[in-house]
Amino acid sequence: MKPFRLESSMKTIRGVFYPTGWMVLMFPGEQEARDAGRLLADSGLTDDAVMLLTPEDFRRDIVGATGDDDLLPSAGTEGDTVRRFSECARQGNYGLMVHAPSHDESERVMETLKDATITYGQKYRMLVIEDIAS
Repeated sequence: MKPFRLESSMKTIRGVFYPTGWMVLMFPGEQEARDAGRLLADSGLTDDAVMLLTPEDFRRDIVGATGDDDLLPSAGTEGDTVRRFSECARQGNYGLMVHAPSHDESERVMETLKDATITYGQKYRMLVIEDIAS
């Protein structure tokens, strides 16, 4: 597992956070996120396929520098999703971004984490954001 780093490929042309092929999973705290990352590593996912996001990462790179929900880049589904991430981050939730581009890979991740406490989760597919946990 590596620390989160926002890359240009994780945003749309308009600058909206939309990391196609990635799952974003929220956990109640840092230890729960790290434990989940360890489970994923034990299941065979490489360090490059899993990134740890701190509440500050969400505020700085996903919600915006001010953390103000009014500055979100989109009023549609992407905006609603980012608002939910922002709410979780304000509550101290940590996140994992897991690269799982195929359906089978997503299923494998969710099976591996079936006993983990996921507070919220989304899978970013081409033109579709899929609820994982809410």
